[in-house]
Amino acid sequence: MSGRPERMRRLEPAAIAGVMSREIANFRTFWKATTFSSVLEPTIYLLAFGLGLGSTIVANVDGVDYIEFVGTGMVATAVIFASALPAMFGTFVKHRFQRTYDAILAAPVDVEELVTAEMLWLSLRAGFFGCFPLIVCFFFGLDPAWGMLLVPFFGFVTALGFSAFGIAVAGTVSKIDQFNYVTTTVITPLFLVAGTFFPINQLPEGFQIAAQFNPLYQLVELVRGAAFGFEAVDILRVLGLMLFSLVMWRIAVRQLTKRLID
Repeated sequence: MSGRPERMRRLEPAAIAGVMSREIANFRTFWKATTFSSVLEPTIYLLAFGLGLGSTIVANVDGVDYIEFVGTGMVATAVIFASALPAMFGTFVKHRFQRTYDAILAAPVDVEELVTAEMLWLSLRAGFFGCFPLIVCFFFGLDPAWGMLLVPFFGFVTALGFSAFGIAVAGTVSKIDQFNYVTTTVITPLFLVAGTFFPINQLPEGFQIAAQFNPLYQLVELVRGAAFGFEAVDILRVLGLMLFSLVMWRIAVRQLTKRLID
């Protein structure tokens, strides 16, 4: 037998599971409030836009009742707000104020495993909470479809990218107030120009082209495909979201490594 010590894998499952178990234990202390807001928020949006705006201005969009159009689009909104924002604020607080990451990295866990675990946990949450607008929409007339079983997966893949984005931002800014710049210039435009409240084809051509690079728009189209029928191009949307998540993962690892190690 060789006398060399056994080499650990690059991403050790035990290390990732350990970090995730800490997050799960912490989540148990505030899950009720998070779940409450995740159910109430889409209900308010549906009442305001679906019933309010839909009954006075728009009856249907592309043959779909406006309230169903908004309800399926709200999945993307729920996903980004359940992934990007908690990733930004949570990462910054745990690093800068609570010093949680210093304690974690003192164990046999590296930054890559730490980032991966945070992404996985936030994405699982976001994929779950992202289904709530769809469930609420059932009470407003949306018919269930077998394709909707894929919605948690679509939300999970998209949330991987946005949680990594949030971690990368937290690893870049020097003050928590600087998150305002990110939410105003990045998150809000992505959320508004994702086809949630109005079809993209009503925008100027330049905005329509730009929307194709918006991960939230791709998620909206996938959710509507799950509800009303998939198209052949949807597989490309899934691959695009996977590529987005992969790129953001590497950026997040690099930025947090610079902040914690370098």
